Amino acid sequence: MIENVIISGFADEIHPNLDEQLKVVKALGMDHICIRAADGKGVAEYTPEEFQEKILPRLNAAGVGISSLGSPVGKIDIDDQAAYEKQLEQLENLCQICQMSGCRYIRMFSFWMPKGKDPADYTDAVLEKLRGFAQVAEKYDVVLIHENEKDIYGDTGARCRVILDKLASPHFKAAFDFANFVQCGEDPEVCWELLKDQVVYIHIKDAVRGNNENVLCGTGDGKIPQLLKRILREDGYRGFLTLEPHLVLFDTLQSLETEDASKVIVTNKAKDGAEGYAMQYHALMDILKDI
Repeated sequence: MIENVIISGFADEIHPNLDEQLKVVKALGMDHICIRAADGKGVAEYTPEEFQEKILPRLNAAGVGISSLGSPVGKIDIDDQAAYEKQLEQLENLCQICQMSGCRYIRMFSFWMPKGKDPADYTDAVLEKLRGFAQVAEKYDVVLIHENEKDIYGDTGARCRVILDKLASPHFKAAFDFANFVQCGEDPEVCWELLKDQVVYIHIKDAVRGNNENVLCGTGDGKIPQLLKRILREDGYRGFLTLEPHLVLFDTLQSLETEDASKVIVTNKAKDGAEGYAMQYHALMDILKDI
């Protein structure tokens, strides 16, 4: 095993119920999860009081920590001011949840772009709103990690770099997602070189070019085996490798996609979420053993 690397994962891909999620991750020998949804409810919908009462005691009893909160912050239209104001309030709650749970990171995004428009025309608007998010994170000493999601402003390596350089904040860093770069027509290797000094978190998700379907890590065009070797051995990355299998259609998947979710998961590659999660875990472990 690589020293100073912790395996985590988006546990809502296992099952909507938190107890079922914890059962699977503990059986695999994991002791961290990313919470995107628990008990069928998105993490941003919890108040700090609800989280402390309903979620935290079960995590503590299982001995499982939180690698990040998989929030939807920034996954709104750039021109939707009402949604932005609501997410500023949600971010305050998420930061308080981080403080009570010992979590350092909140995953977030850089806004949906209007169809047919040049994202470059929205750079100033994006930066202004992201600064608002970063100011909240700074107040609580939390780090926002920007995911290079499809169809948002920061979906390409170049625009991710613009955001990171312009904000230049220790409370705003990058989460690197191999599959999303593939699905945007980007070369993950080029993007890693461009962004590596700002990456503090890595998602383990793979995809194939052409139909953009998500596949088992190491079997797609994300260059995960060769890039992880470089990332861990040469570039000295230390932190979380977070499973995001996307191998089975799960409850909250459609809310994450701008189009039909069946386009990224054409056929289930496991009998259920628990099996798909375990498949991704073992595939990653095989890659790490080779490294």
